[in-house]
Amino acid sequence: MRGGDQEGGAAMTDLAGLKRSSQKLPTMKELKPILDPYCRPRVKRAAWQLVTTLIPYILLWILMWFSLSISYGLTLLLSVVAAGFLIRIFIIFHDCGHNSFLPSTRANRVVGFWMGLLVFTPGELWWHSHAIHHSTSGNLDRRGVGDVETMTVKEYLSAPSWKRIWYRIFRHPLGLLGAGPLAVFLFKNRLPIPRFGRKETLSVVYANLGIVAMATAISLLIGYKAYVLIQLPILWMGGAIGIWMFYIQHQFVDAYWAPAAEWDYVKSALLGASYYKLPPVLRWFTGNIGFHHIHHLNPRIPNYELFRCYIENLVFRTYAKLIPFGKGYPSLVLSLWDEDQNRMVSFTDISRRKRG
Repeated sequence: MRGGDQEGGAAMTDLAGLKRSSQKLPTMKELKPILDPYCRPRVKRAAWQLVTTLIPYILLWILMWFSLSISYGLTLLLSVVAAGFLIRIFIIFHDCGHNSFLPSTRANRVVGFWMGLLVFTPGELWWHSHAIHHSTSGNLDRRGVGDVETMTVKEYLSAPSWKRIWYRIFRHPLGLLGAGPLAVFLFKNRLPIPRFGRKETLSVVYANLGIVAMATAISLLIGYKAYVLIQLPILWMGGAIGIWMFYIQHQFVDAYWAPAAEWDYVKSALLGASYYKLPPVLRWFTGNIGFHHIHHLNPRIPNYELFRCYIENLVFRTYAKLIPFGKGYPSLVLSLWDEDQNRMVSFTDISRRKRG
């Protein structure tokens, strides 16, 4: 079964005798034999994904160039669709970092490098940072690398005024989704931060050189102004959607956070990574990353196998932190982890508590 868009009628497997309650989660030992069959990258599936992603993206670029002579409004309309393909390119880049897109590690690195140029992201640095995110997600004592910066209520209240102001600006929707995408992809990704090692630093240098070469070549073909007018809206919209997807999959009211001594990998995946239920077309553009709880249990599962893993195994529906499409926006105001209540809260909640 290749994994279509129908959830019904699929063969379902489950853990024998598993008690389905929020009090008793399956162990990694129990989950491993269920997950392992899906950890098989396939050259044909990967090649088809590259073809159906890159060719439309290139054609949209050409259409956007022609549309500049008609109406920039039409250009911006086309950029919405192009941004969807840019997200899909980023998912391919992301999978290459997990060595899950293609069977060969070298092939993953080569394809990932070129996809990284298109999404303005240095491969080795981002992949290293993202690997840390997977190994520390939900760990209160190991925050700060590869995740959305999150303060606890106690940390926020005891912080100096300048830090509280900065944090409020950063966590504001206009900060995250407005200025955030261009700040990350145009500026932050140009620097070797965090500092890991020579390989990661060189990946930033090579990515910067590649991006400059790509931008120069395209500008010579269509003009610098045309390049900027096309590239910026695609990058901003694609980046905003990408940041939103990453945000909603870890920042929700009953997300999982625990000190290092109590932190558990399975809990961080099943309770701290949501299943963001998207319509089929959006699931396609986002490379099934909405099945984030499965991805965190085993990042070696290719994006093109996540949906099949979900529909064929009842356990991943039983223990999914479901966020329906169109119901995730309340999470945008949840900015602090309340250690006393074990839940995400907003700045307004804290203000009310202080007044009360």
